[in-house]
Amino acid sequence: MRLPSEAATILAINGSERAGGNTDLAVAHAGRLIAERGAVLRTIRLREHRISPCSPCGDCNSRTLPCTVDDDVPALVEQMISADGLIYAAPVHGFGLAHLMQIFIERAGVGYLRFTRPLADKVGGIIVTGRRYSDSSVHNQIVNNLLLNRMILVGSGFPVLLRNTTGTPGLTDPEGVDALERMVHRMVDMVQLLKRHQRVTGGPVLPRRDRNERVPRPRRAESLPTRGDTENVH
Repeated sequence: MRLPSEAATILAINGSERAGGNTDLAVAHAGRLIAERGAVLRTIRLREHRISPCSPCGDCNSRTLPCTVDDDVPALVEQMISADGLIYAAPVHGFGLAHLMQIFIERAGVGYLRFTRPLADKVGGIIVTGRRYSDSSVHNQIVNNLLLNRMILVGSGFPVLLRNTTGTPGLTDPEGVDALERMVHRMVDMVQLLKRHQRVTGGPVLPRRDRNERVPRPRRAESLPTRGDTENVH
């Protein structure tokens, strides 16, 4: 087993189509904070890569092998697997998650990550940028995706929702910037803690009891609740 190296590596997945926009500025600010902590931020800008939407093959949930679509997604997934922590950064578009990030999450998740959940126990963070509306629902969607991949979310106070109503790119939301800074520091703290744990124990952060949630787990018959059990719960 490869033991963790000293420097923490965090990978930001930037799902904005707009170069120099609010999401780019937020990721750059996170990068400065991470560098000050002696860690490294690498960034994937999805707009710079070939990412195809899901095709009509229809067998994503039943196939036993990774997706066969020929684009950049497999290489991007490998970068995610090699990182200690991941920041998902995306804007709100049309009251929902920007389409580049949506397509990437679908392709990476169903096409590659669902087989063995290789992102398990990596530290996750989320940045959502927007004008005013639906940023909380977009944040919640990404939270669910990180939890599906068994990642570790470190509470740091308010969610990182960066609002800007000026029409000009900028980090104009003081509370959002403060939340971003708190999240980054907590992420680096947790990554460093987990790396120390792995160096000391030489083992995984948490036990892996299954490959993924689709694999049936054996259960003892007596462990299943009965009607009487549920009726006695008050």
